[in-house]
Amino acid sequence: MPYVSTEGARIFYTDSGGQDLPTVVLGHGFFMDLSMFSPQVEYLEARGFRVLCWDARGHGATVSDPDQPFTYWDSARDIFAVMDAAGVPHAVLGGMSQGGYAVLRAALLAPERTDALLLFDTEAGDSPEEQRAEYRGLFAAWTNPDVPLGELSEGLAAQLIGGTVVDQSPWRYKWAASDRTAIRGAARTLIERESLVDRLGEITCPALVLRGEHDGSSTAEKSAVLAAGLPGAEGVVTIAGAGHAANWTSPEPVNEALGAFLTRSVSSPAR
Repeated sequence: MPYVSTEGARIFYTDSGGQDLPTVVLGHGFFMDLSMFSPQVEYLEARGFRVLCWDARGHGATVSDPDQPFTYWDSARDIFAVMDAAGVPHAVLGGMSQGGYAVLRAALLAPERTDALLLFDTEAGDSPEEQRAEYRGLFAAWTNPDVPLGELSEGLAAQLIGGTVVDQSPWRYKWAASDRTAIRGAARTLIERESLVDRLGEITCPALVLRGEHDGSSTAEKSAVLAAGLPGAEGVVTIAGAGHAANWTSPEPVNEALGAFLTRSVSSPAR
């Protein structure tokens, strides 16, 4: 299993392979891991793309100290470390929710390495204080082993994933088997992130902004602000009936939008 060491972390990633293929790099949402992109990996591989997926700090198989502070700028550098380890000079960078926070920063740090952006159910703003307070309450309960996980995970799955009980069950099983304290550092990063709304105009590559119709986190308003601020975006693609994890619960329409965007936007690897 491939790992790459960065400052403060040992990042786990997967690589579908294909040295000469155009590459897509995908970053998952909070409380999830790289397996949330399995429907997109299968779709992209079948269409001639190489796909790298990585586990964020505090999640999945990545190893990091939950008490060592980091920012989404560090996460952006983790992306480039994965690309370097895989020998990928430039790629399409995609992220869902917190993964989107990282790839936006990656595009600002190294536009020459960013062919295009895939922004799934994410935003460019920071969290208002009311939301930060809600996050603090959620994470305090989540990391407290004396708080039963059942009811907590049931409510979280409905909000974070959406879809059906079948869609949510694999993640609830993973959460039940996980170290609940591992997300402490990632929680601080999420709560304390700064807004990038005023810097979106600096990101000029093509961008797909996509959200689930019923996503209560990345709302229609937030997604519209994101798309309006990115010169390379063409509005917002809304996935009917989907929630926050549209790519997981509604893979067919998400993949259709993804394929159409990549056909329009991505040049050959020998550009």
